[in-house]
Amino acid sequence: MVFCALPSPVWSWGFFAHKHINRYAITTLPPAMFAFYKTHLRFLTEKSVNPDKRRYVVKDEASKHFIDVEIYRSSLVDRQKLLLSQAVATYGHKILETHGSLPWAILDVHKALTTAFKDKDIAKILKLSADLGHYVADAHVPLHTTQNYNGQITSQEGIHALWETRLPLLFFDTYNLFVGQAIYIEDPLTHIWNIVLQSHALVDKVLALEKQLSLTYPAIEKYSFEQDSNLLKKQYALAFATAYHQALQGQVEERLKQSIIEVGNFWLTAWVNAGSPNLNDIRIKLPMQDEEDKLLQEGIILKGIRGCGEEK
Repeated sequence: MVFCALPSPVWSWGFFAHKHINRYAITTLPPAMFAFYKTHLRFLTEKSVNPDKRRYVVKDEASKHFIDVEIYRSSLVDRQKLLLSQAVATYGHKILETHGSLPWAILDVHKALTTAFKDKDIAKILKLSADLGHYVADAHVPLHTTQNYNGQITSQEGIHALWETRLPLLFFDTYNLFVGQAIYIEDPLTHIWNIVLQSHALVDKVLALEKQLSLTYPAIEKYSFEQDSNLLKKQYALAFATAYHQALQGQVEERLKQSIIEVGNFWLTAWVNAGSPNLNDIRIKLPMQDEEDKLLQEGIILKGIRGCGEEK
């Protein structure tokens, strides 16, 4: 038996939540898109986690999952817009690598998805749709928008996994995640920055409530040990997680719901921008395995990525 103490490895929203976000996002699409996406539901669900897997394979992947708003705030125009070119000119590539490039990653993938729709390239449409869903969902996680991403600055290490993985796993079945129909995004740049800033506005509450609650829970009651295969993991106790979830007053469910509708919005917008191509005539069988899958399965690990439990 192997003992694994907190913090356990952190994945953005957790694999479980990412898969459900993409899955539910399909239900937001209009009929002209829905049949195609539903046909490939399994692919879009399973591949939603590939961006997290790439963090350990592709050197520049990690920075695409977060944005430290504190670093860029002074450069935001009307607190809503900052182009990649402006960020690079102002801060340089090293700062973006260290402090995140999530909004621009979303815009890049969205542009590539639009091109894939125009070309009716099914492999790229599905891969990029899965990736885009992942990054858009990441933008809805408050702790993906701050330098204090795992509470390490405020002695709250482990809060990242608590908020985005532990709580969704425990309470997912209580959420109502049907969110209505996707709509067209007129200005993707402003739109994604608004999402990021909405998430960042929740950071103080996420941290403060956990801090207050921790004062009432001795460590022996705050944590528990759970068996996971042959691992004995130190985990936030059910009672503490439940109390924190209640204190947040529906925040996790709300951010999940927003993730779902916004993934649908970005998918729809890419399709419309491509001229709303007929998707019924590209129902070809997807290759069983692409080059990215082969690379991920080989498990090539690159250095220079934040360590276990510290990823955003």
